[in-house]
Amino acid sequence: MEFLGHGACGVNTKASWLPYFHVFGISDAWAWPLMRVVGTMDIALGVAVLLAPRRALLLYMAIWGCFTALLRPLAGEGGWEFIERAYNYGVPFTLLLLYGFGPRLGGWFVPLKVVPSLSEERARTLLWGMRLIVALMLIGHGGFGAVMAKRNLLGFYGAAGLGVFNIPLETIRSGIGFFEIGLGVAVLVTIGRSLLAFIFAWKLATECLYLVAGAQLACWEVIERGGSYAAPLAALCLLQAVRAWGNSPVSSTRGASRHCAGSVGAECR
Repeated sequence: MEFLGHGACGVNTKASWLPYFHVFGISDAWAWPLMRVVGTMDIALGVAVLLAPRRALLLYMAIWGCFTALLRPLAGEGGWEFIERAYNYGVPFTLLLLYGFGPRLGGWFVPLKVVPSLSEERARTLLWGMRLIVALMLIGHGGFGAVMAKRNLLGFYGAAGLGVFNIPLETIRSGIGFFEIGLGVAVLVTIGRSLLAFIFAWKLATECLYLVAGAQLACWEVIERGGSYAAPLAALCLLQAVRAWGNSPVSSTRGASRHCAGSVGAECR
């Protein structure tokens, strides 16, 4: 979703991308056609990983996602932009950790047809990784409203009808920003199914404000941000798996090696 949505935005071209090309001294005349090239590559990567994931592609996606996120502060948009996009590079890297790095170089280019069984230790590690991604995403986005006072948020909140409360939208923007920062901190301090389910619903709803506000390429903007609401959902699935091990009659303190294969509800052994 991230790469298909981002790619579609590139193919359709976005004026807001021009400053990122300016970082490298690329003129607008060259930037417009290069957007389509970048977009086409992103779409191809998204389709390839969906149909036949490979370790090399996941690593490239993580590096590319980190690089494009870094372009925002380099273009003068502020460090909160990089923090908020933790899912752009965190999600593909987490998938790479799930599959493992592989014993041989050739293994990086072989299609990964079978999802590996998940040990309790790896599940806990991946869960912490997803929690960190979700926390950074929320804290970064909260910084947009609480610190940066991004103007486009006023349009989203106005389109959502929040002006009906007779509270200045600037105040609402700041309040929501601090609320999201608090949510991000809460994910690091504690963890629970209700919290993660709420964050999933919150992010899905707030990203859909692109549709409500009638933004350019709104549908693709929502799809591109799929990682922002998929990350808390993935963390919820991992939490379920970890708690299933905790409720197992086999105690992990006795050194037993346990794995879950297949779905989250699969029997642990």
